Amino acid sequence: MAWIQFTLRILLSGGIIVGVSEVAKKNELLGALLASLPLLSIAALLWLYHDTGDTEKIAIFSKDIFWLVLPSLLFFVSLPLLLRKGLDFWPSFCIALTLTVVAYWVGLRIFSGGEASS
Repeated sequence: MAWIQFTLRILLSGGIIVGVSEVAKKNELLGALLASLPLLSIAALLWLYHDTGDTEKIAIFSKDIFWLVLPSLLFFVSLPLLLRKGLDFWPSFCIALTLTVVAYWVGLRIFSGGEASS
């Protein structure tokens, strides 16, 4: 039974990603709207509550998601700037991703009080 739930979770999560990218092919704004919705976070919160029933764990997880969304915003600011400066997609993507990873690392170091391992 557990493997059925696990498989269902994988299919739903993957389906959301594929669905959003397919919508974005036809309508960029609608695709962006769907991508900006915290669908995976909401699903994770629901599954975590279903699995644990622990509202304190949900509260902590939800707060942690909020603070860790902030470094991800760097990606969505830097990628269009790099592309509009004339860089090709892959170099722009890699630079934006690297900046985001560094921002996550810094954010985790700050958020965890310096306990994050390098």
